[in-house]
Amino acid sequence: MQTIHFIHNEAAAKAVAERYETPPLAFVHSYGCQQNVSDGERLKGVLIDIGYGLCSRPEDADLILFNTCAVREHAEQRVFGNVGALKSLKAQKPGLIIGLCGCMVQQPQIVEKLRASYPFVDLAFGVNAIDQLPALLLEKWQNGGKRLLKPPKAREDLVEKIPVHRESAFRGWLPVMYGCDNFCTYCIVPYVRGRERSRSPMDVLAEFRELVASGCKEITLLGQNVNSYGKGLEEPIDFAGLLQLLCAEPGDYHIRFMTSHPKDASRRLIDVIAAEPRVCRHLHLPVQCGSNRILARMNRRYTVEQYLELIDYARQKIPGITFSSDIIVGFPGETEEDFAQTLELVQKVGYAQLFTFIYSRRSGTRAAEMEDITPRREKTERMARLLALQDKIACSIAAAHVGQACEVLVEGFGRQEKALCGRLDNNLVAEFAAGEEWIGRYARVFVTGARGTMLQAELTR
Repeated sequence: MQTIHFIHNEAAAKAVAERYETPPLAFVHSYGCQQNVSDGERLKGVLIDIGYGLCSRPEDADLILFNTCAVREHAEQRVFGNVGALKSLKAQKPGLIIGLCGCMVQQPQIVEKLRASYPFVDLAFGVNAIDQLPALLLEKWQNGGKRLLKPPKAREDLVEKIPVHRESAFRGWLPVMYGCDNFCTYCIVPYVRGRERSRSPMDVLAEFRELVASGCKEITLLGQNVNSYGKGLEEPIDFAGLLQLLCAEPGDYHIRFMTSHPKDASRRLIDVIAAEPRVCRHLHLPVQCGSNRILARMNRRYTVEQYLELIDYARQKIPGITFSSDIIVGFPGETEEDFAQTLELVQKVGYAQLFTFIYSRRSGTRAAEMEDITPRREKTERMARLLALQDKIACSIAAAHVGQACEVLVEGFGRQEKALCGRLDNNLVAEFAAGEEWIGRYARVFVTGARGTMLQAELTR
């Protein structure tokens, strides 16, 4: 693995200035996970670096770029639907450039589908080519507007100093590693994101300092499996050590992180969270299923018992910690007994939030070859039961906060008129009356009630 630095493409910037009388506008939309959102901010930064402005509507754009997700089939269908809707816009604006990038495009069959069925798409490039976007645009213009649908290539380089256009002044995404080595049988991520590559701790620290200096109040560390951070680095450091390194920096901020694989989540990590007040008291720990038999078929490499031991240890060390998780319903071979064990696990843990999905077959994964005889109707019924249980648990957790004083980071407007909402350290959300000048600041509130999973509060300072 080699680390290289982003270099401003002067030739591309000159070409932009020559082709457009006024700065052209780019519409960039990212689908999927927080890592994709972070990638989208870098795509915008790279475009701004060569002279583009940004716009919020596709019809105003000179360049439309979809940063895609491949985790579930529905995500791909949604992208193709939105791309198809641009055909008439391209007919009205022949000079419009339409591009796709990200995880979907890392699959050769997707590039071929774009080549055969979407002739109005001009650019396609993979997930690790953000820094190469200016060169791709320049190549297209130099070749008389010829389409550039690049087949995906493996790339192990880590590119630092990519310009970033951050969407929020007070919340920031900070990737610490890329790729995944786990190869869960249902997951396409290792095939599209590549193998694990950790950024050097000094590069992470430098970007972290920039975020703190800019006034960022909440920084979320990102990776497909942050608990694998440090593998392959010359520096002897793990993710717990990285947290300690970052928390030593002065400033008014909190740290969150995701995603944390249970097989690599250590007691040392829990100890660091307990010892560092700047790390939020919330742990997203995807379990996927409550059946050991299905976990083995998923290649998750932990048992329910090991998972619960970690949950219990975290509760002992970190009073008030909350948990969230991901669960797949209807994995191939899941029986009613397996699903009942998932419900039992959910009841035991008591998640504050749960992200649930009906199994989506991904071509190229091992699970795609497994026999799946459970009818969709049965999977849907199981999902309804899971959601009903989770709603009951989440509402009880919210209700238990009534009468407490809490600090929140005010994120924006609430659901009710003249109300703002803020996130607690433990990831619950409170709504309260206050002026919008509080957005982006820490506030002290008193919880007076709960409407479902939403805390109702009063501003005390």
